[in-house]
Amino acid sequence: MKLATLADGSRDGRLLLVSRDLTQAVEAADIAPTLQAAIDHWSTVESALQSRYAALNLGEAQGASAFDPRQVMAPLPRAWQWLDGSCFLNHGDLMQRAFNLDPIEGVEHTPLMYQGAGDDFLGACQDVPLPSESLGIDFEGEFAVMVDEVPMGCTAEQALKHIRMVLLVNDVSLRAMAPREMRTGFGFIQAKPSSSFAPVAVTPDELGDAWRDARVQLPLHIEWNGQWFGHPHGGAMHFGFDQLIAHAARTRRLSAGTLIGSGTVSNDDPQVGSACIAERRAIEMIAQGAPKTAFMRFGDRVRMEVITADGSPLFGAIDQRVVAEGTPCA
Repeated sequence: MKLATLADGSRDGRLLLVSRDLTQAVEAADIAPTLQAAIDHWSTVESALQSRYAALNLGEAQGASAFDPRQVMAPLPRAWQWLDGSCFLNHGDLMQRAFNLDPIEGVEHTPLMYQGAGDDFLGACQDVPLPSESLGIDFEGEFAVMVDEVPMGCTAEQALKHIRMVLLVNDVSLRAMAPREMRTGFGFIQAKPSSSFAPVAVTPDELGDAWRDARVQLPLHIEWNGQWFGHPHGGAMHFGFDQLIAHAARTRRLSAGTLIGSGTVSNDDPQVGSACIAERRAIEMIAQGAPKTAFMRFGDRVRMEVITADGSPLFGAIDQRVVAEGTPCA
């Protein structure tokens, strides 16, 4: 299934079902008012949602209309918990080499993860308002999963059955603020403003063969101001989402609706480009001794999209501007 959240003026919106080709949508709020409610009661609402989704794809859903990604919020506008990993080891390796950092011990065996802000996610077409260009504005393309309630001590094998949705994320970062916060050892606060999500969340079965080893086995296409920036492949995750869930749940339960991110998608082949500006700058520093690519300026636009093997859009596109705080939305 493909699910979205209609912006209706409320904080959490209304649940929508979206057709597989992302052209049609139908309300599902009578089954579950929001995506959070659906995840909370998945075992009781899944069948009804599946039936309506099937009807929608057959063109038989009553009340269906054209799907407009500009009219939706993030699939889950706010989450009980947002945990973000760093599971593409090539990205960390490039950063260490570029800045002459000491390697992080055990990174090959234990996932890196921090707890981000889950209270205010942005929709795919919303502007990203920020206070200053001097903060080192960067996009970060990554994947995420949404789980139902996960018990403490859940194993990686058990974790697979708790994955309900797969999502695409622009995890915006402010690179000028990150070093100080990293040195404190307390994690990111100011360096991590609101993240943005593609229009729809999808159940793993929608990926078909591209959902394998608890990874999204597809490239992530990124454009910056209309120019190609990269298409790194999601299959290069060192840890699968099953392992990330088990890591997060080692000493606590995870509430239904918890989101877990992969970290910046990164491949060791330089020809595929990057999913964030910081990585391109690191490559420039290693090769040329200094970065040449600047960070984002107000008015810049980033687009992120995943296309399946048959040429179909999977999540819909993140397509948004970075703007000065207080700028009216485009």
